[in-house]
Amino acid sequence: MGLVYNTYLNSDKIFGCKTCKTHLASHDAIISRSFRGQHGKAYLFNAVVNVSQGEATERNMTTGRHIVRDISCWQCKDTVGWKYDKAYEANEKYKEGKYILEAELLVQVF
Repeated sequence: MGLVYNTYLNSDKIFGCKTCKTHLASHDAIISRSFRGQHGKAYLFNAVVNVSQGEATERNMTTGRHIVRDISCWQCKDTVGWKYDKAYEANEKYKEGKYILEAELLVQVF
């Protein structure tokens, strides 16, 4: 498999893993701040880095049925959110391929 290197983001505001401070996403990649996760407030991101993805599972969420996969910080392995693989409702399709990071599990690195 080879060595895995962390990606370091260059932005005015960077979100990192609360446990190990590994860079996860740039503030510029936020699509929406009006999401809720298991731990409260959450953000929808267009792109994240330094995460590993779990197995795809079907979940019933407040906005309908989705196929999602948990995402974890690849440095410390803590779960930090999830990725939307598929949305069954037409008005939820914009979430496909996007990521949720939970605010409680993040820290501002810069």
